[in-house]
Amino acid sequence: MSTPVSSFLPALVRRERASLAATVLAPLVAIAVTIILNLGLYRLMGKDPAAVMHAMLLEPFISWASFSEVLLKTGPLLFIAQGLAIGFRAKVFNIGAEGQFILGAIFASAIPIWYPQATGAWIWPSMLLLGAVGGALWASITAFWRARLNANEILVSLMLSLVAAQLLYYLLLGPWKDPNGFNFPQSVMFQYDAMIPALIAGTRVNVSLLLAVALSIAAWIFMQKSFMGYRLQVGGLAPRAASYAGFSEKRAIWLSLLIGGFAAGLAGAAEVAGPVGQLQRSIATGYGYAAIIVAYLGGLHPIGIMVSSLFMAALYIGGDNAMVSANLPVAAVRVFQGSLLLAYLVAAAFVRYRLEWPHAAHRRPT
Repeated sequence: MSTPVSSFLPALVRRERASLAATVLAPLVAIAVTIILNLGLYRLMGKDPAAVMHAMLLEPFISWASFSEVLLKTGPLLFIAQGLAIGFRAKVFNIGAEGQFILGAIFASAIPIWYPQATGAWIWPSMLLLGAVGGALWASITAFWRARLNANEILVSLMLSLVAAQLLYYLLLGPWKDPNGFNFPQSVMFQYDAMIPALIAGTRVNVSLLLAVALSIAAWIFMQKSFMGYRLQVGGLAPRAASYAGFSEKRAIWLSLLIGGFAAGLAGAAEVAGPVGQLQRSIATGYGYAAIIVAYLGGLHPIGIMVSSLFMAALYIGGDNAMVSANLPVAAVRVFQGSLLLAYLVAAAFVRYRLEWPHAAHRRPT
């Protein structure tokens, strides 16, 4: 009788304590592995790997014009990732931030579209608040289905993103379509007071970046210093212990999803009231999905997410540069982002677990 094949394979054994150094090195290792793998992919595609990497990783930081665009894209990624990370740490997986982002943009756009002649400094802050409410309301649908009917929040939130996109298309091809827009699916341009003030003169970077940093600080205080944040973390790490302590699972679900929806809606509002200046069909640029990578690459920690948001924003700008200067297809840029998430998840697994090989005696046939 021979020994089963499974007895020859290593097993993953959870470490008693994750090393801080390994936790910090995991995203760096993931980035290095991703770069190496994609260099081989670009070579197989017949592209110059050095030119692609120069355009993707270096050009965003070479000139102030490029770096200002990196800062511009850091804002929405930072908003969304900080909101998602709170839910992820509580083991509530909101994958529908893209739809919540769209609803935030729609809710915020209602003010300048319905009141195009309105003036005053109150307009853009009201748009941000209304957009955040819109994102939270859209996330509340997922929370209801998860808490009351035990539906999978991953599937529900993801499907609702498709519904949100269709709602956006309906509005821009119907009641909110600009009559003077040459039949393009877009709203009217917003008035001056509906635009977020610039943060850095001569660039498109606006005050929403400061708001994203403030949200990051608030997220750190909430998760590290508040009792509610502590309950969410315990619910994610030890659900049975949380239940024994009387922590409500349903409350954690609602809170996690509402926070994620609020942050994503705020990002959508900041996008239409910031660099875009109107509601467009192309407002859904994938920030909601990219923010998932940002959250995990930052180790689900507010400070780490600030760094990973900047890095992912650079990839956005660098990817655009590579498509122009190195003739790289957009799919290759998405592959880079996806492989980065995969590499980090593998690296993070080895931070928490170690491989344990069977003893030699177990490997000898009997």
